[in-house]
Amino acid sequence: MDRFMKFEKGFPLRVVGLGVVMGLLMVSCSIRMTFTGASIPDDVKTVSVQYINNRAALVNPTLSQTMTEKLKDRLTNESRLILRNGTGDVDFSGEITDYSTRPMSIQNDATSAQTRLTVQVKIRYRNFKNPKDNWEQSFSAFADYPSEQNINAVEGELVTQIVDQLTEDIFNKAFANW
Repeated sequence: MDRFMKFEKGFPLRVVGLGVVMGLLMVSCSIRMTFTGASIPDDVKTVSVQYINNRAALVNPTLSQTMTEKLKDRLTNESRLILRNGTGDVDFSGEITDYSTRPMSIQNDATSAQTRLTVQVKIRYRNFKNPKDNWEQSFSAFADYPSEQNINAVEGELVTQIVDQLTEDIFNKAFANW
């Protein structure tokens, strides 16, 4: 018991001091973390997403709308940012630059076992509160499917998977600093 009492004598003062220091650090911090690991500065409150045009040689007629809406959904569902029409504190714009299929896994008989659907987008991120954080980058994602399947039969599901990956990558680049 005497050994336990010796430990307690200096303990409360150290804990209180550490608590005060940690509290001051937390109050002075200007970045807020979210459940997704995103770090968004406190002065950034709104986000805007411009329509993502399709400039690919092969055009999926619904891809621009799907990409634009999924990016809006991810930004509003995984951050505290409020979606604005026009221009927000941070703004996303861009275009789809590639939508293509190509054979993969060539077999002995010179046929392919898998086909790969690839989508590439070029995104511009503008932070009007802190312009040094602006960037422009291309993102690419793909999904494979058995070559004996018709692209029309699996395209919707594949596009959903690809767009989910692309919007996650864009979100992480903007707010998670991965």
